[in-house]
Amino acid sequence: MKRQKKSIMVLITLLLMFASVMSACGTGAGNDESSPSTNDEPNSKDSITLRMTVWGSPDEVAAYKFGIQRFEENHPNIKVDLQHIAADYDTKLTTMVAGNDVPDIAMMESGSIAYPLAEQGKFYNLQEFLDKDPDINVDSLVPNIIYSLEPGNVIGIAPGPESFGLFYNEDIFKEAGIAPPPSKLSEAWTWDEFIEVAKQLTVDTKGRTANDPDFDPKNIKQYGVSASTWWGVYSNFIYSNGGDFVSEDGKRFALNEPAAVDAIQKISDMMNVHHVSPSPVQAKNIPATNVALQTKKVAMAIDGQWASAGLAQSNFNFNVGVMPVLEEPVTTVVCGMFSMFKSTKYPEESWELMKALIDPEASIEMITSGTWMPSYKDWYTDPNMLAKWTENLDARPSGYKDAIVEVILTKGHQTPTGYVKNFNKIMDIVNPALDKVWLGQQTAQEAMDAIAAKAQEQVQGRRDIK
Repeated sequence: MKRQKKSIMVLITLLLMFASVMSACGTGAGNDESSPSTNDEPNSKDSITLRMTVWGSPDEVAAYKFGIQRFEENHPNIKVDLQHIAADYDTKLTTMVAGNDVPDIAMMESGSIAYPLAEQGKFYNLQEFLDKDPDINVDSLVPNIIYSLEPGNVIGIAPGPESFGLFYNEDIFKEAGIAPPPSKLSEAWTWDEFIEVAKQLTVDTKGRTANDPDFDPKNIKQYGVSASTWWGVYSNFIYSNGGDFVSEDGKRFALNEPAAVDAIQKISDMMNVHHVSPSPVQAKNIPATNVALQTKKVAMAIDGQWASAGLAQSNFNFNVGVMPVLEEPVTTVVCGMFSMFKSTKYPEESWELMKALIDPEASIEMITSGTWMPSYKDWYTDPNMLAKWTENLDARPSGYKDAIVEVILTKGHQTPTGYVKNFNKIMDIVNPALDKVWLGQQTAQEAMDAIAAKAQEQVQGRRDIK
């Protein structure tokens, strides 16, 4: 009997040991959702969900959804929870982060909360992924769409760039017998040539142009050009003139230095001396670029290439030329970015999702409609790929390839929000001073000198140098 009991105890012990081994086999790392996947064997992995936040118009959200659909088809074990935050994006995302309700990836803006969050260590360094990924690297992307906290620490990659051009109503030029803005960089107008054409196309209510001695600047029917006083627009001319917001070493406020002052003054003079462009007060009566050009409120408009989408939907003949040049041709490149939060449990999968959304094929409708541009360089350099989004499209007039595509590839300059540390605090001091310049109450030199000491206190360096 004792031997029988002993045999039973041994059998029970063996069964328990076997059950324990089988249980351990069933809870290996390959089935642990907290472990990053390798993406090599999609059918062997558990289902996971990635969360993503974006802003944008309904058309932009539709493009994200299309990109996500393609991604999910290629990664059947992954679902993407897309959260569209239509208003107060920065505030709501900041609240989410503070409450540990953090998405895996998010659309971010370099001029708002991206860098403050990066400085808190919230984002993955995407350089780690770029270094090892066989499909994408820095050289395969269009210049100036990568955002770094410092050299080697990439916090975000844009799904595509945006730049600026000189849009115009072709019929106005034909009726006036004036050659339109050139599209080729080699033929770009000088600033003086640009102003002279703008004068000929600025007309008062009695039909007199701005170069007529009897011209009435208080009653203008058609302006030669419209140009926003947003830094995104005037930065093009500061850079074209060899200026910057801070010095090359990042130690000095630079908007009161000759190159920047001269560019700012030229823009002010368009409004207050030559009267060829509406002042901020007059601009309140000027509609959006597509309507302003269509209704002949203005003959030309300096605007972002995204204006092409609205222009394509308007019923008139428009085109685009290269912007006037001061010292060197330049276009400021502005764009949002995708960033990955360090709190994600799935960095590899999140990276694959980012890649899928950066792929121009995922947003081809937004690209061909004129709102976006591709992120990959070969979509600009390969003739067949370039033709996909620049030829036989209402949003891409004849001057587009030269005036926009060629310029962004060869003469692009990163947005100041991407490399000037503490940019917003500096501009909080600069903007009220510039308001006086745009209204003709002070010269650019007077205004910038008046706030230089205060602005200098906010200068903290540059992100593009060690």
